[in-house]
Amino acid sequence: MIRLPWANGPRPHIRLVVQLIAILSIAMLPLGLISVYQTSNVLRETRSLSATALLQRTQSMTSAERELIQSAIGAAKATASAASVLRASADTCDRVLAKLVEQDEHYIFAGYVTETGELRCSSTGERHQLAEGDIFANNQANRTPQVETRSSQVLNGRVVLSVSVPVIDEGSYLGAVWIAIPYTIANQLLTGDDHAVDLLVFDAKGQVLASESFDDNRRIALPADIQLIDLVSGDARTFQHKNRAGVERDFAVVPIVEGIVYGLGSWELQHSGAQLGSTSTIALYFPLLMWAVAMVVAYFGVNRLVVRHIYRLRNWMRMYSAGQIDFSDASLDNPPEELEVVAQAFRNMACKLSEHVRLREEDLAEKTILLKEVHHRVKNNLQLISSIMNMQIRKSGSLEARILLRRVQDRVMALAAIHRTLYTARTLAVVPANHLLEAIVSQLVKVGGMEDGDRHISVSTHICPAEITPDQAVPLCLLATEAAMNAVKYAGPAGGKPAWMQMVLRDQGERVYCLSVVNSRDETAEFTDDGTTSGLGSQLIESFVMQLDGKLEVNDSPDRYEVHITFKAHDADTYAEQVDF
Repeated sequence: MIRLPWANGPRPHIRLVVQLIAILSIAMLPLGLISVYQTSNVLRETRSLSATALLQRTQSMTSAERELIQSAIGAAKATASAASVLRASADTCDRVLAKLVEQDEHYIFAGYVTETGELRCSSTGERHQLAEGDIFANNQANRTPQVETRSSQVLNGRVVLSVSVPVIDEGSYLGAVWIAIPYTIANQLLTGDDHAVDLLVFDAKGQVLASESFDDNRRIALPADIQLIDLVSGDARTFQHKNRAGVERDFAVVPIVEGIVYGLGSWELQHSGAQLGSTSTIALYFPLLMWAVAMVVAYFGVNRLVVRHIYRLRNWMRMYSAGQIDFSDASLDNPPEELEVVAQAFRNMACKLSEHVRLREEDLAEKTILLKEVHHRVKNNLQLISSIMNMQIRKSGSLEARILLRRVQDRVMALAAIHRTLYTARTLAVVPANHLLEAIVSQLVKVGGMEDGDRHISVSTHICPAEITPDQAVPLCLLATEAAMNAVKYAGPAGGKPAWMQMVLRDQGERVYCLSVVNSRDETAEFTDDGTTSGLGSQLIESFVMQLDGKLEVNDSPDRYEVHITFKAHDADTYAEQVDF
């Protein structure tokens, strides 16, 4: 049996496409890696430039706030450096602080607070002990500049942006110089025309110092789930996150006063340099897109140039196996030269095989005719021999001689029946056993009358259809002939009924058959033996059973004699392979 190569596996075009995709992928891998590497570098540089631009814009928009705070810290430091002046008379200190406020329009108050929390002198001339909870109440020993937004009793509860610088003389903390700036001015400096950004300033403790709108909703612009103290760092940076209103934004953190005050800008994404544009995204995925397009083109190219022609060749093969033999007009649709060579080779092969099949069929038909002619001639020769023996029987004066010649004649006619059946059979590979057995029985019906004209034998048959090979037909027919002749010879009346003989062929399944020949016996007659160990007929029966590869069973009872032969019919295909017709 011819098995197609894809009978137990994936279809060939799938294998071809998969292999082609794998090969092209390997071939394009270096180019793709280079493209990805270069694209990644470009995108990384783009992100860096965008982040830098975002930081610069944030620094630019908080520059006024930076100048204000740095100016206040600088002025406070300059004043704090003159510790002797601050420790001089209170009037002198008042004049110095008043002069400091007059020099900058943004300042509304300046004072010197001792380490004990006493307002020793001020720009307004006020002097008193600061209450607990007021400015500096919890920071008397803080020796670094501080920037806070809170209210003070000194200023009648007014909220201001307070800048304080410690006063240190010879390593001793003497107090702090305090400059107050209206918080409205600090907020106004963060207000601009760009509505795409929210700005605020916070200290190192994470407290908001100023914003565009210093109200209860000012913290909505802060990043969600992130505390301002977590953003305190010496380095400027950008990140993308949702604000507390759930809107995705770009954030930029820049130091205003290193380690003290920081600025935070919250930008809309469409104006943020940190957000990749559509062009950058396409550039990032371009190698993958190029690979996908190449694979699609390769797939359709393989189907167009190869697979459809292979399908056509496969259909030709199926048509050839179904019986079509003429492919002289078959052609492929504009195939590549390599596949056209394959198609031409198939057409040539089909033509040669068809010619060989035709010649073989002619040879087989000729051999079949010759074999049938041989069987016909053998049958005629056997009938001629039977006719000669019949003439000899009529001229013989001895009854015993006639009986012996008749038995030989029956055997010859049994062989003739086989050759007659083969001559008229549709095929020489099988022989209908039921026809042969019925012919043998009908031929032997007359035997009993020839041996004894006064004796009448009732013959009955029950033979199922069966087909056997010619190599089994000869021993089966001769066996049935011998068994039937013995049954006719020894059949006698039993139980007050005339003599009878019965031949039965039963199908036991799986091509196993049982041939039974049974005859009645005269209970008063004497028999020398059961016929299984002596006599030519018994010996011939045993020999024929061996040739059939069968099993012989003999049942001998006073009123009947039974012979049962069980055998298995050979397979016709096996016989045809063994015998070359």
